[in-house]
Order: sequence, then C-alpha cells, then structure tokens
Amino acid sequence: MLFDFHGVLTNASPWDAFAAAGGDADPAVVLELFVGDYGSASDHPWHQLERGEITMADFGMGLVQRAADAGVELDFTALRNYHADMAAHPRMVETIAKLKADGYKTALVTNNIKEAGDDWRALVDLDALFDAVVDSCVVGMRKPDPRIFEHALDQMGGVAPERAVFLDDHPANLEGARRAGLRGILVANVDEALDELDALLAAG
Repeated sequence: MLFDFHGVLTNASPWDAFAAAGGDADPAVVLELFVGDYGSASDHPWHQLERGEITMADFGMGLVQRAADAGVELDFTALRNYHADMAAHPRMVETIAKLKADGYKTALVTNNIKEAGDDWRALVDLDALFDAVVDSCVVGMRKPDPRIFEHALDQMGGVAPERAVFLDDHPANLEGARRAGLRGILVANVDEALDELDALLAAG
C-alpha cells in the first residue's frame, strides 16, 4: 500500500492555497506560475525544486519574477495559513497503522522540497507507519514519473506492482502509478477513498 502525503495523509491539499495566492487572478494562471504543467516531466522550477535540483530561495525569486511578468500580485497568506493549519488525518493514520499491523507493506511516496522536510516529517511517526519513505527531493525523481513508484516498490522489498495500490489526490500522479503497473485510488474525500480501499481489499 502506497500513500501520498499532502491531501492524503494530511487534512488539506495545497492546490487551493496556491490558487488563492493570486487573489482575483485566474486560478489556472496562478497555478501555472507556481507549478507549471504539474503532470509533465519538465524543467519548470517547481519540478526542479521537487527533484532537489534548486533551492526554495531560487524558486521564490523566479516565482516573483514570473508573477510580475504576468501582472499577478501574489499574497502568500493562504499558503502560510495552509502550513500552519496542516495536520494528519486521524482515520488515514489509523488505517495505515492497521494495514501495517496486518502484514501489508506500506510506503509513503511524496513530492516534497528539502527545506520543508523537518516540518512535514514531524507531523506523524513515519517509522511506525511506513516500511519505506520515498521523498522526491531526496531520490531525484517526482511523481508522476513511473520510476519513482518502481523505486518505492523496490524499497518495500520487491512488491509486485500488480499487488500494489496507491492513494493520491492528483489524477496525474495516479496515472503515473498506473503506468508503473499499480492500481490507484483518487483521494477527493478521505473517508470515501478509504471505503474504496476497504472494498478493494475485501474483494481480494
């Protein structure tokens, strides 16, 4: 069983906070400034940041310039509030702990940035929940690249992809997992996604 972090293990996803940073600007334009074409394998600065190739300071300076060029005034209040309010989702934590106790191999597969590592890692006991933690900025690969899922399965002791299920809140990441041979569950609502996982496991 493989799980994303933000928006899956936690109570909120950053996408709304990114869009809100642009105020009245078109949310699609603001998201493009922040993350580019998220589902692509590109050299957009956000993708480089998540692969650990540039620093947060480098990204921030570039973002401010891109926003200025696009005529978008950024307000980071929503992002600061998002990080301040972020917490682990109780049912998700309980489910992962039970899966691990029942003998399932578990892994966290997250697109993240080096400078945020101490904060998000402190939210839950990762060692207690997961057999493997795959952080994009450490391994130099980011979802939805199928290779990051193949790496995670190797870190789990060689789990066969057809026996693995991945939960994520972004459709592109699920498509990458499916290209690696895994089954995927979209997490738009944690309770509904976990009910879907329970039904899948019960079906065998």
